[in-house]
Formats: sequence, structure tokens, C-alpha cells
Amino acid sequence: MRIPRIHTPAELKVGASVVLDDNAANHVGRVLRMQPGQTLELFNGDGYNYQACITEASKKQVAVEIESACANTRESPLQIILGQTVSRGDRMDYAIQKSVELGVSTIVPLVSERCEVRLKGDREDKRLRHWQSVAVSAAEQCGRARVPDIAPVMTLADWFEYAARCELKLVLHHRTRQPLTQLARPGSVALLIGPEGGLTEEEIAAAEQHGFSPAAIGPRVMRTETAPVAALTLCQWLWGDGQGQH
Repeated sequence: MRIPRIHTPAELKVGASVVLDDNAANHVGRVLRMQPGQTLELFNGDGYNYQACITEASKKQVAVEIESACANTRESPLQIILGQTVSRGDRMDYAIQKSVELGVSTIVPLVSERCEVRLKGDREDKRLRHWQSVAVSAAEQCGRARVPDIAPVMTLADWFEYAARCELKLVLHHRTRQPLTQLARPGSVALLIGPEGGLTEEEIAAAEQHGFSPAAIGPRVMRTETAPVAALTLCQWLWGDGQGQH
């Protein structure tokens, strides 16, 4: 039986007793219905996996004792910041989930001219919390050492400034013939993905003025939730750990 893997923000060290936070405790106690004596794998983003034994499991709290720790080597050496224009329904959830599985470092939800989703106030806060929980679940499932951050929703203008620190900045669209294979190996990448209707010509021009290079993943038009999956896969294969090189 596979040992459940759980993220917790708590400080973890061998020999310590830890009470899990409410979200983790609910998943372990109510969803998985685990009992004292059973084993968990915990991680908190410090680069290690911690094997823990449940010492208490009730409806109110779950406590564990940390038995051992080992280094987690599943983080990519390539830093990738994804600027993903917000999409409708579960498309954004899919993009976030798969991006986490493919090693993204940070995800920045964006609004653009053709973006059909507008978030403000409490609705934005609620969606950000939901997207972060999607990222947590994806990191637990795929064995990552850390959970990528979901940044606050940004305009394209703010995104251009935010992404300026990356060595390579790419705006993806099918109206260019520039393939990723002709680009030099970077240490960090910023990917800009447009909405269902695509980025406007003016937005693409603005991205290029801020140092973004146009790049194509082939001649076909991809959905907004498919584009980051294809782009991240290629980036990891070319410059990250997609070929098993750590």
C-alpha cells in the first residue's frame, strides 16, 4: 500500500512530535481514515521528506512522531515562472495541477484584454486559496519537495515587471515559427500564456518590447490549459530534468 504524502507548514525534525494543521488533519483523519500506528510521509518545503508515525487520530486533531528524514531530489534545476491568463471553469485548475506536476516554480494568474474571467475582492481571495490548494494536492501526488506559490492576480503590465528577473522570457503563440530548440539554455524561464481567445497583437507587441521572445510549440492552436503543459514539458526536456539529468 502506498504511503500517503501530506504537506504541512509545520517545522519538521526527526524525533519531534507534531500536531498537523486543520487541512492536513482533516485529510488524514476524515478522508483517509488513518489510525494510530500507521505511517505518513510529510514535507514542508525545506527539501526533505519526513517519515512519520501517527500517534493520535481523532475528529479534532491528528498528531505524529517524526521517525526519519531524507533529501528530496525531485525539484527541477530550472526555475520556471508561469504567467497563465485566468480561464473559465476547471480549466484553470487543470493548468495549475499539471504545471505543478511538470515542475513549475511559481504560477501567476493574469488578466488580459480577452480574458473572460474577472475576479475582485472576496471572489479573488477565494479563488487564490482554491488554486493554492490545487497546487498543494498536486505537489503531494507527484512527490515534489515544495509547493509552488500562486501569486496574486496581475495585469500584463505588472507581469512584465515581475518577470523581468528571468533569464529567458517567452510569449507563446502559433503565429511565429521560432521553435524552442533554437534558444540557448537558460537558468530561469518566464512563460506567458494567453486566454481562450489568445493574446491580442498589441499585447504580444508589448511583451516583445519588455524582452519576451515569441516562441511556438507547433503549427496548431492549443487550448489555454493545454499550452502550459506542452511548453513546460519541452522546457524541462531541453533545459531542466526532463531527460533524467539532475
